[in-house]
Amino acid sequence: MSPELESDTVADPNYDDEFDAIVVGAGLAGSAAALTMANRGLEVLMIERGSSPGAKNVFGGVLYTPTIRELTDFENAPVERYVAERRFSMLTENDETAFSLRPGEWHEEPHNDSYTVLRGEFDEWFAEQAVEEGATLLTSTTVTGLLREDGRIAGVETDRPDGTIRAPYVVLAEGGNSLVSEGANLKATETRENVAVGVKEVLEFPERDGVIEDRFRLTDDAGVSYHYFGEGAVGDAFGGGFIYTNDDTVSVGVAYRIEDAATHDQSPEETLNAFKSHPAVAPLVRNARTVEYSAKTIPEGGADSIPDLVHDGAAIVGDAAGLVLNNGVHLEGTNMAVESGYHAGNAIARAAENGRVGAEALQVYPEALEESFVVQNLEHYKWMMDAVEEDRDLLFEDLPRAFADAGTEYFRIDRTPKESHAKNAKRAVLDAVGGWTGAAKLALRYRKVVT
Repeated sequence: MSPELESDTVADPNYDDEFDAIVVGAGLAGSAAALTMANRGLEVLMIERGSSPGAKNVFGGVLYTPTIRELTDFENAPVERYVAERRFSMLTENDETAFSLRPGEWHEEPHNDSYTVLRGEFDEWFAEQAVEEGATLLTSTTVTGLLREDGRIAGVETDRPDGTIRAPYVVLAEGGNSLVSEGANLKATETRENVAVGVKEVLEFPERDGVIEDRFRLTDDAGVSYHYFGEGAVGDAFGGGFIYTNDDTVSVGVAYRIEDAATHDQSPEETLNAFKSHPAVAPLVRNARTVEYSAKTIPEGGADSIPDLVHDGAAIVGDAAGLVLNNGVHLEGTNMAVESGYHAGNAIARAAENGRVGAEALQVYPEALEESFVVQNLEHYKWMMDAVEEDRDLLFEDLPRAFADAGTEYFRIDRTPKESHAKNAKRAVLDAVGGWTGAAKLALRYRKVVT
């Protein structure tokens, strides 16, 4: 923790002052909201249950930064590597069929606004940007409920002695496990089919110098984002695996629906170990040792699961609002968290300037979010999760196996004419999708992925 955060920005537990706004959670969404409000002149208190911002936060590893660049001096941000390659792999039990992208443009600033980060370091830095603008940070404190007066939210209750803290506005940025919001009946508990469980390890190598660069074909600060799906990644569950390169470590994990985890033969930890031992993955993590293990729940309900975002005196942002896009191709949540915090902070600042505290005064927040990429992207792809669920056997088992068989056949070296190999390869794929008719239906069904 920086000296400033230790000595100047942690609030005294004996509160006599009333803040203009309280932010529950100092993650990406919470810090974005706090920074935005502090920039607008509000007295803001951020309450973080961890010992420091990011200490309790878990994610895969890639941060998308367009809005953060507008809010901060991003050149000083503690990022690990920029993402220079995206790789998508279909895994059977022993095979890998992969598609990789390495555009030259991604090596140039701003690197497609995609970086790997470690949340413990980045979240602390981001919260410090809000503190430098005048916000106050209180750590190691749990918000246990909301304070209500005359039917509206007027502050929070905490686990500190005499821990009632008053403010006319509360931003709920508590993440996917949103106990405060649910306990106050501001949102319903999400159903199991709309929640994933993610487990992740950060691995380091005994000989650090050059190992990551050599194994992932990297130079300088370039990094990779690898995504895997199919039975070789998470068995018959709905989800996938990932590898992200950090400066001198790699983040490796799996994420799949909690409904599958409850009925799965393996625990999430066992599933992760099986993924790491796959022939396509094991060479990349060989001889590495685990230096960090973490787990979290991930909201995956999409646009239809977004709760009411504003209430009298409160706004819900980030994962707590279900703002995560995971359709297998686009895996985004960090940018949505920051964007939602930014719009919520602006809405509260505007309401404060006008002396209004009701939900109607904060309605500009959901309106702005609907006009942004956040809701538009969630709306555009909300059909996809249902379609993938219906086609899960085809997409996670049959097609990965068919593509592996087709590749094996197409590039087979023997004394048979190449035309025969090509026909056999085509037949392997067509048999999996139900012939030309099935292929046409599948293409029509998923055409929106590229439109």
